Amino acid sequence: MTRRRALVTGASGVIGSAIAERLAADGHAVILHGHRHRESAESVADKIRTAGKCASSVSFDITDAIATRHTLEMLLKDGPIQIVLNNAGLHDDAPMAGMTSEQWTRVIDLSLNGFFNVTQPLLLPMIGTRWGRIVSMSSLAGVMGNRGQTNYAAAKAGLHGASKSLAIELASRGITVNVVAPGLIDSPSVRETFKPEQIAAMVPMKRVGTPEEVAALVSFLVSDEAGYVTGQVIGINGGIA
Repeated sequence: MTRRRALVTGASGVIGSAIAERLAADGHAVILHGHRHRESAESVADKIRTAGKCASSVSFDITDAIATRHTLEMLLKDGPIQIVLNNAGLHDDAPMAGMTSEQWTRVIDLSLNGFFNVTQPLLLPMIGTRWGRIVSMSSLAGVMGNRGQTNYAAAKAGLHGASKSLAIELASRGITVNVVAPGLIDSPSVRETFKPEQIAAMVPMKRVGTPEEVAALVSFLVSDEAGYVTGQVIGINGGIA
């Protein structure tokens, strides 16, 4: 397969690191982004390099448009980035009646404004290659809503509309734009929050998904074989309707 440069934001987390490792295993040169957990992103990059694959790490605040553009311009000196995985995000849950404006803004700024700050500067170089893959990570909350997560659901639902619109803009340029919306995926926070019997009651498959299963879906979406899949929000949630 063709080796391409791939940027994974929020690559220090459970899902982000699994995606980065899978894309590296697929033969891509992966750039792992971390900000609050930059050491973890570098640790994953080191693990990938130890396995004989190509990886590097970078740290910048994706909510800072100027700093993000500056870093991306530096990265682009080595060539276009043709695969973008917008994975960075955070939770700051509260019922909206008790939610602060800071909670609202912080979550939307990272997930939605961060999507623009990272993706927009990479578009013209990507368009010049006539090939690209943009995948943004959403959530079941962005599809169905969830109590205490109006900020998070708004941010993720915003990604859906932005991605569908961008997909139309780029469809004739050989670039696809899609969204992956995981449900309950195995992680320390999920294990702490949900008991096995709760998971069995919520998920038709009676189990949580694995980060590797999410990574496998992303691997397909960024492949040449997925060239006719664009503008889609794809759930990976064990059958939750």
